[in-house]
Amino acid sequence: MTNDVDVAVIGAGPSGSWAARTLATRGARVALVDGSHPREKPCGGGVTGRAIAIVAHAIEHSALPRAHIASARFVDRARQTSASVALQTGDLDVASRSDFDSALFSAATAAGARAVSTRVVDVTRDGSSFVIRTTSGSLRASRLIGADGANSLVRRKLARPFARADLSIATGYFVHGATSDEIVLELLVDPPGYIWSFPRPTHLAVGICTQADQGTTASALRARTREWLHSMKLDNGALAAYSWPIPSLSPRSFDRLTTAGPGWCLAGDAAGLVDPITREGIYFALLSGQWAAEAMASAGEAHQRYREQVRDEIVAELALAARYKAGFFKPRFTRLLVDALAESRRVREVMAGLIAGTQPYKTLKRRLARTAEFGLAWRWLRAGW
Repeated sequence: MTNDVDVAVIGAGPSGSWAARTLATRGARVALVDGSHPREKPCGGGVTGRAIAIVAHAIEHSALPRAHIASARFVDRARQTSASVALQTGDLDVASRSDFDSALFSAATAAGARAVSTRVVDVTRDGSSFVIRTTSGSLRASRLIGADGANSLVRRKLARPFARADLSIATGYFVHGATSDEIVLELLVDPPGYIWSFPRPTHLAVGICTQADQGTTASALRARTREWLHSMKLDNGALAAYSWPIPSLSPRSFDRLTTAGPGWCLAGDAAGLVDPITREGIYFALLSGQWAAEAMASAGEAHQRYREQVRDEIVAELALAARYKAGFFKPRFTRLLVDALAESRRVREVMAGLIAGTQPYKTLKRRLARTAEFGLAWRWLRAGW
């Protein structure tokens, strides 16, 4: 039986749409299969400059509605203190995910990808092909990219699902009618995680994120978010609740992570490529989507090259973040963080790089230790790591 397409991409978020566009520009027959995208996604919506750099040539970035972020304020409510980190223009913008994802989806279809607006219910192998069963029929493809999020059906069918311990709960509210040019962050100890307020062009995206196995519920976390909103005087607008799972893998899970197999690749959240500390995943979604497309457009055992590239250039960095993570949310460390940011310009520069994604974890300790405030950096290292 003749295959309908060369490559089927399941999921039309950033990784899937970018993969589909990359394939289409190379002349592949590609189907972009998703019954719900583009849509609003419950997350902060922060898009770093390095993420925009990947796609700027393909989308009308200048016309994309977004809030330009001038600073990040870290809050210690217990001591009623805070410290701000100045960000350079272009370090971090915040967009509605509906707008950002729509721009990428349009770029994919404009390049020639065929949009298939239906929900996938099963994926199976049939000889050298894949059969994608949907609520409106079936599709055959020579190769397959799973870009269908943390609860990826492709991952469940071709590899194994993420354990609950490797997922985060992100829940909170869109606060309509309020915005600013500052993001606000508070690190939490119990449960370990953080609360954020990210200003989008027409509203705030406010939420809380913690590991899914911490013994709490989305409703309890939303109640805590409501209290935080009130204490920060950010609850003057209309509230719309949301919840969403985000991969947040442990070092051990990164060591044994499956991202590809013969004829198929996983990208973005479906591959688990999310920073375990910041939960930022858009940059890794775009990068892995592009690499997956390049692999699936190549001959031979391209999935092995993709797997090695992801392991060496993404997973190694994220696994290091996972090892730092436990120390990041210790009470002593969170107090020192705010103090360090208030006292030290060079520590603020390091944190600005971490927010923008330009400060690798592999050189984080060394940069802190090289600041003029060596004693301050040393307290950081002992408290956190």
